[in-house]
Amino acid sequence: MSEIAIELQPTTRGGRYAARIAGVAGEAELTYTRRSETLVSADHTEAPPAMRGTGVALALVERLVADARAHGFKIKPVCTYVRAQAQKHPEWADVIAA
Repeated sequence: MSEIAIELQPTTRGGRYAARIAGVAGEAELTYTRRSETLVSADHTEAPPAMRGTGVALALVERLVADARAHGFKIKPVCTYVRAQAQKHPEWADVIAA
């Protein structure tokens, strides 16, 4: 499988991470809302059928976690997928808000 390319597309109140895989139709996304300077909520993650099983959704969450560490914010996992991944990855506890 080709490398997953992730682009951050910020807005004034939040934004989205958009992921593409060369040769695969569609785009996966993780949307978020900035709740404060130190808290974002991960609101929704979705991958089109052509991308399911590629690891793209996990890659989106891993990018959000990396950005949280790099920029000093915590993540409130509103999205059920992000919440499930946070439970599977206790090493993310430093950036997951209770």
